[in-house]
Amino acid sequence: MHIGIDARLTYYRRGGISLYIERLTAGLESLDTAHRFTFFYSRKADHPVVRGRIRHAQLWTPCHHRLERIALSAELIPHRLDLFHTTDFIPPLRGANHHVISVHDLAFLHYPRFLTDESRRYYADQIVYAVDHADHILTISEASKQDIIAMLGVSPDKITVHLLAADESFKPLTSAAAAAGRSALELPETYFLFVGTFEPRKNILGLACAYKRLIDAQPGAPPLVLAGTAGWNFEETQRAVDALQLPDRILWRYGIPQEALPALYGGAVALLMPSFYEGFGLPALEAMACGTMPIVSDRSALPEVVGDVGVLVHPEDEAAIAEAMRRAWQDSAWRTEQERKGLERARIFTWDQVTRTALSAYEMFA
Repeated sequence: MHIGIDARLTYYRRGGISLYIERLTAGLESLDTAHRFTFFYSRKADHPVVRGRIRHAQLWTPCHHRLERIALSAELIPHRLDLFHTTDFIPPLRGANHHVISVHDLAFLHYPRFLTDESRRYYADQIVYAVDHADHILTISEASKQDIIAMLGVSPDKITVHLLAADESFKPLTSAAAAAGRSALELPETYFLFVGTFEPRKNILGLACAYKRLIDAQPGAPPLVLAGTAGWNFEETQRAVDALQLPDRILWRYGIPQEALPALYGGAVALLMPSFYEGFGLPALEAMACGTMPIVSDRSALPEVVGDVGVLVHPEDEAAIAEAMRRAWQDSAWRTEQERKGLERARIFTWDQVTRTALSAYEMFA
């Protein structure tokens, strides 16, 4: 088959879905298969054209444009694709004989109040068409699969789950490397950690309030580091957190580079991820791979990721979150056991398996 992969989003965003696209395309390049692949990038991205089994091509159609389905169809038709994989769920009207889409989560249906009005309208208008038009759907957790079935009426046979994985760079560091990493990020020796986009569904304010409970009871507790990038309604969230008046205890860190993340995770007492909703929850897996225990919500995909490692908490139970943080800080023997179990669990998630599962979905239409 001649298979096209939509990689345009890698120009517009870092992390998240872009990381998924980057690892998927790299995995497909490395596989020994007779299929031909074309990876489609934004015209603004700098990618060479590669002749042979793998080639790159540029597209003018921007992601998430209101005319995307029509414009993308027109651009793809000359490539004569047998199958086109839309990695961010909105397939073209045409452009290939078969269409596979990735639906990472349905956060915009679960929590529409956490989106801007424009984004809410855009996603709601697109998703029903997308799942109906697609020949097959890839998603990244069993929780997301069940959402797609329950909320959109899709047959289970039309959906394949392939759990994500942490990059190989996420691993325990030597003491010297960890200390150097903390110094570069101007971090204390010990801290609690959140990693992710600063947006309402991540429950950052709830985490900050739980942390305030902790330090009210235990003034010597380590600081809380909030590391990530600004998302929807960030200013409102930041103002609410700052209103707690803990400027020397809650430390904001923005735009941490990928290469610095292992040191960031490795220096934490625990990773906190009390999200209202996650399609997967990659920071929890990355933390475990670095030898750091997770404290995560007991809902959506997070229990799938952490298994029996760390602590599951209700995202609205600030007392339970505070108690989990206290135990992680004060019970070193228990924390060490959770770190060991986390390292073991992280090893079962691999990008090779992600890629091979995607390829199996494509080959349904060979």
